[in-house]
This record gives sequence, structure tokens and C-alpha cells, in this order.
Amino acid sequence: MPQTTLTLSTRGAGLYEFTDMARAFVDAATVDKGLLTVFVRHTSCSLLIQENADPDVRRDLDTFFRRLVPPADDPSMRWVVHTSEGPDDMPAHIKAALTQTSIGIPVGGGRLLLGTWQGIYLFEHRARPHQREVVLHLGG
Repeated sequence: MPQTTLTLSTRGAGLYEFTDMARAFVDAATVDKGLLTVFVRHTSCSLLIQENADPDVRRDLDTFFRRLVPPADDPSMRWVVHTSEGPDDMPAHIKAALTQTSIGIPVGGGRLLLGTWQGIYLFEHRARPHQREVVLHLGG
């Protein structure tokens, strides 16, 4: 069964689309029907399938999550203990817990069966740049 690991570079918090990389992997695998499992190997970022047509969607999601889970140095987050890697560390873990680290996408006719406006995103929750590993596994 085809499998690969992508390395995605982030520039800080935000949504990073990698739909084209997943499509290329599925195209090269020449599997007619199956399930693409996408798994991120980290605990301070996550995965989303989200609209990829209007950049306002990404901006609004980013703003929502920053308001929902502010940095640990925000007065509302005084209860946070895990701050050894900075004020964005524990909030990043919380955001990852609220979203997902693995998603499944059906493959049919040799292509990803995403909706018209759906894209696959790495959701970086840390403020500084990171190298993130995302495993793609295609089961027939």
C-alpha cells in the first residue's frame, strides 16, 4: 500500500494548504478506489479540511481560535502550567486537541473525492516556524 511522509514548512501560526501534494501522491499511486489517511506527527498542530476559495475563511478561523484559546500570558489563561516552550505552547496543544491529527478522504476514479471548495490544511498552532511531518497512506 502506498505511503509517504511530507515535510511542510510553516512560518508561524496559520493554515497551510497542501491539497496539491496529496493529489499528486494519489495520482502517482494509481489506485482506483480507496481511502487516503492523512496523519500529522505532532501535538501542537492539526489537520483540517476547509474551504480553499476565499482567504477570509482561513483568516476568520485563525482569529476564532486565537480568541478561543489565547496565549498563556493572557490573564484569562493564568491556570496554564505547561509554559516551558513559551506562552503559545500549551494553547497549541489545546487547539490540536479541539481539532484533529488524522483525517480520512475517500478516493474514487483514481482521485481524491473532495468537494468543489474543499482543501486539506495543516493548522499550525505555534508562533514560530516549524518543520511538520504529515504521513499520507493510501489503502485500497
